[in-house]
Amino acid sequence: MSFDGDTLWVAFGLMLIVEGLFPFISPEGWRQKMVQVLALHNGQIRFFGLACVFVGLLMLWWLG
Repeated sequence: MSFDGDTLWVAFGLMLIVEGLFPFISPEGWRQKMVQVLALHNGQIRFFGLACVFVGLLMLWWLG
């Protein structure tokens, strides 16, 4: 599987679409969720970020 510049921009565009859906569909729910995220400790946020990276790498490995 080869990645070029276009693939990176397509992936970035898809990420923006997915990230924008929840605030578009339910702005009040998104706001409440952000308040909950702000209440988390740094270690909890880091763990969630690491889990997302790990799942993303697994997806790339599985699809590749």
